[in-house]
Amino acid sequence: MKKVSDLPNIGKTLAQKLNTIGIQTEQDLKEIGSENAIIKIATLEQSGTCINMLYALEGAIQGIRWHGLSRERKEELKVFYKRVQAAF
Repeated sequence: MKKVSDLPNIGKTLAQKLNTIGIQTEQDLKEIGSENAIIKIATLEQSGTCINMLYALEGAIQGIRWHGLSRERKEELKVFYKRVQAAF
């Protein structure tokens, strides 16, 4: 089972944030999903998230660089992220 730090788009800082919220493995991230992961990170660090972090998480789940996400999925994530930002 892969550690989150072994996934595409996940650098040292993001891996630490994921570990802090209890996500240690690829399976953990897939189970919680990118949207729930970004919400948990945002609750810990009010200014500790950005749209690119959400894209990175989704790309990691799909096993691709975030630049390869479909335009439709990026738009869905952008709408979701704006709602999260408004809540914090």
